[in-house]
Amino acid sequence: MTHQHRHINDGGRQSNDKILRRIEYIFLSCVLIWMVSSTMALAGRGDLTGTTSAPELLIPVGARAIGMGCSSLAIVDGIEALYWNPAGMVRSNSNTDLLISHMAYLADIGVDYLAFSTSLGDIGRLGLSVKSLSFGDIPVTTEDQPDGTGQFISPTFLNVGGTFARHISDRITAGISSTIIYEKMANVSTSGIAFTAGAQYMGLGGIDALGLGVVIRNIGPSLTFGGSGMSHTAQVNDATRDQYTVLIDAASADLPSTIEIGLGYKLDVSTDAHFNFTMEFQNNNYSNDEYKLGSEYSFKNILFIRAGYMFSASGGDQEYIYGATAGIGVRTAINRLNISVDYAYRATEYFDGNNVFAVELEF
Repeated sequence: MTHQHRHINDGGRQSNDKILRRIEYIFLSCVLIWMVSSTMALAGRGDLTGTTSAPELLIPVGARAIGMGCSSLAIVDGIEALYWNPAGMVRSNSNTDLLISHMAYLADIGVDYLAFSTSLGDIGRLGLSVKSLSFGDIPVTTEDQPDGTGQFISPTFLNVGGTFARHISDRITAGISSTIIYEKMANVSTSGIAFTAGAQYMGLGGIDALGLGVVIRNIGPSLTFGGSGMSHTAQVNDATRDQYTVLIDAASADLPSTIEIGLGYKLDVSTDAHFNFTMEFQNNNYSNDEYKLGSEYSFKNILFIRAGYMFSASGGDQEYIYGATAGIGVRTAINRLNISVDYAYRATEYFDGNNVFAVELEF
């Protein structure tokens, strides 16, 4: 009887494994078909560069991925995955994660980011994030006072997001994020919502070290600015008509949607050291497509050295301002608390390079 029960249990496990493999292959096939068809339908539009709403949605966060050329969506895991690929958030070894990041961006703009995630057991993992841009004080100018009125304004650009991710199988994870967008400058503002969905497949082609990541980013309704600042007082010269108020009807603008697909490969060089190699293609609906390469060297999971490169097949008057990236990170443990401190640098044309600092805590 014991032998018979063991045979039945083994047969049941083999049947379940076959079902899971079929689910994985069907899922992967559907994702690849969808990605290829979507990319062909939405080729990069360099002639529309700078015409989207909420461009801050595309400003990257977190030092690890930026140091790797922003190409890690196939292998990113834990708290950094909230932005790069929500599917990777569930692949965390801790119960609770916290990430604090600051970037010195273009033209003295600061980008601050705070993210938190916690385990929901077998249900999955839940995350929250806040991204805020700081511009400093900007002098107010008018038609009558082009040199300034003596007043200053400080714009508010804020993204607040929620993310949920879970395992589909032992190899596949999926996640979805929603982001509330709020922008305000003086008496003009807009708000909206954007959705991002992603998936990761580890063990592509039966190779455990090879991973695939796909993301569709920033899908949602167009944004339109409004408010009292859209009203303008006017008067016709040499006319008896009194002053009157003109309401400016602002045009709507689409969100900066992208479709991204990437690969990642882990190469073990010894029991203490390994390399991660990553690559990514990013299809943009309002700018030229981008290509990204990255690498990471890890020693004893304590020291990390990263490098990457970003480029675009831009042509004509469209110039891509980003290029090489580099980064370094250290990780240590204090009792049950894991602490990671990371730095990344991204070179840019015409501006000072981006400097990114991040601290990650795992409880």
